[in-house]
Amino acid sequence: MIEITAEIAWVLEEGVKFTDGRYSRAHLWRFDGGVEVPASASPHVVPLPFSKVENVDPEEAYVAALSSCHMLTYLDIARRQGFVIESYRDQAMGIMERNEAGKMVVSRVTLNPVVTYAGTMPDRVTEEALHEKAHAECFIANSVRTEVVTRLP
Repeated sequence: MIEITAEIAWVLEEGVKFTDGRYSRAHLWRFDGGVEVPASASPHVVPLPFSKVENVDPEEAYVAALSSCHMLTYLDIARRQGFVIESYRDQAMGIMERNEAGKMVVSRVTLNPVVTYAGTMPDRVTEEALHEKAHAECFIANSVRTEVVTRLP
């Protein structure tokens, strides 16, 4: 078993009345390595100025976590199959919508990886198979109900 921790810290700004709902949703994520990430509710969910568009929101972090997990898994699988990767870039996109119960969910995340190889490149079928294996082995993808789609250029 591996235990994963994160500290999430929020403080009510001085002079702001909490009960009227007009308080900032900006907060801080602290991770065990010392990294601090400014976070906030999404401006799509909580209007400005009570959210901070420049901060990471949980939905963005969720999409990034799925993409990052897929990438790290892909890099390892490709390496073990003898491919050398010079770069990997992804413009991941999540869709939020109401599910059948009427609740807002991140229903789909589409990964759009662009991989640059040194030396021998896999053919399209092999690259698709590598991505399918990465998806099947990704810890985050195995933990969620969101449909995760990978699109290659």
